[in-house]
Amino acid sequence: MAACCYSAAPLRPSPFLRSPHRHVENIFYRNSSQITVSTSKFVALFWGPRRTNEPRELNPSLGAYKLMESSEGEATNELRPRQISLSVFSSISDISANEWDACAIDATGHEKFNPFISHAFLSSLEESRSAVKETGWLPQHIVAQDENKNIIGVVPLYLKSHSYGEYVFDHSWADAYYRYGSRYYPKLQSCVPFTPVTGQRILVRNTWYKDQVFDMLVMAMKDLTDKLQISSLHITFPTENEWDKLKQSGFLQRIGMQYHWKNRNYKNFEEFLMDMKQSKRKNIRQERKKVFAQNLKMKRLYGDEIKAKHWDCFYEFYRNTTDNKWGSAYLTRDFFHILGSKMVDHVLLIVAEDEGKIVAGALNLIGGDTLFGRLWGCLPHVYFPNLHFEACYYQAIEAAIDLKLSKVEAGAQGEHKIQRGYLPVTTFSCHYILDDDFRKVIDNFLVYETEQVWCTLYSFSLGLPQVPKLVWTSF
Repeated sequence: MAACCYSAAPLRPSPFLRSPHRHVENIFYRNSSQITVSTSKFVALFWGPRRTNEPRELNPSLGAYKLMESSEGEATNELRPRQISLSVFSSISDISANEWDACAIDATGHEKFNPFISHAFLSSLEESRSAVKETGWLPQHIVAQDENKNIIGVVPLYLKSHSYGEYVFDHSWADAYYRYGSRYYPKLQSCVPFTPVTGQRILVRNTWYKDQVFDMLVMAMKDLTDKLQISSLHITFPTENEWDKLKQSGFLQRIGMQYHWKNRNYKNFEEFLMDMKQSKRKNIRQERKKVFAQNLKMKRLYGDEIKAKHWDCFYEFYRNTTDNKWGSAYLTRDFFHILGSKMVDHVLLIVAEDEGKIVAGALNLIGGDTLFGRLWGCLPHVYFPNLHFEACYYQAIEAAIDLKLSKVEAGAQGEHKIQRGYLPVTTFSCHYILDDDFRKVIDNFLVYETEQVWCTLYSFSLGLPQVPKLVWTSF
């Protein structure tokens, strides 16, 4: 995971949040006309008591809201609900899986089913102790119910004591809060933990009053932020439609970039290659040739073909990759076994074998129209040139073509994906900042960041060399 760079500075003793002498307008810039790269030494994000900050529990009730009458509702003979109650649940296991998934399916449609917002995936994270209070992810899921206790809307929500596992980086915001004598953590986060995949975040049943329920859930999240008197509420990787709606509710807008592969009704991998420039086509063929010249055997395992031994192997690969490259492993061994049990029909595990021994693997989840590449790993002290590209990109493309899926999402970042047929797409996030001063300065910072992202996307559309990547500045 990438991180921001900044140098340590002494905590300013007097100003808190609304001191008339606090000058925060330039905390994100050395020069407002130019974004610069910092070479300062990276230091820890938490100091003293802020590292041991305990997230606060909340009373489960968030109140009730009356529904406005609707001519569409009056035209039906069904018993119309008059009131919606909202509550907070500290464990998704306390919420009906069928009703949660009904909200998720109605929000996306069966044809665009997103496995990451399913009850099975989110409960796998909690049951495996991967996303729980002890790891800095205190579930605070919001549920909307009618008078008959039917669940008609849900929001996956967490009270967080850090900024790890999110892929939308706000470490610099936390540092700025600290420098001015305030606390950034805990904060509220609506997302899928450890998963940079765009999808619905506010899941509502398809009823005549669904727009009202959507607004109620947004209001409930904001009210929760106010009641807890925490710094902020963040909704990461929502859909563009949600992103647009949330702007009207006072959320700051932020964009990012990923690289996805699109299936143009290819019959096979070779047909996809013929759709590329000759230089890229030649490079891909050479990379694949080198992999198979090493006598590696690639296998795509689906459903019941994935056994407990495969999950044990993949967990070791995952630990080796995260511990040696990214710093820490978020997911437990139990997570992979629970996921395989609960989501057997939505898992694709790509493995590489060397003389019958599994040496590497890539985990994918199958959605309604998308193959989602999630994790990769290999044995320690083993190096097979180009195996990562084969397992994560080319095998995923072949699988998507076979399954007649419309695209492959291969995770966050990675400009090298462009050479392998993946194209840049925009991602979104929304941020509700409680403090007015910090809200203004963060909004100003996002203007410059957004311009840089759009310039990058535009340069790709014209086939121009990529503009310099935006990075965090020192403060």
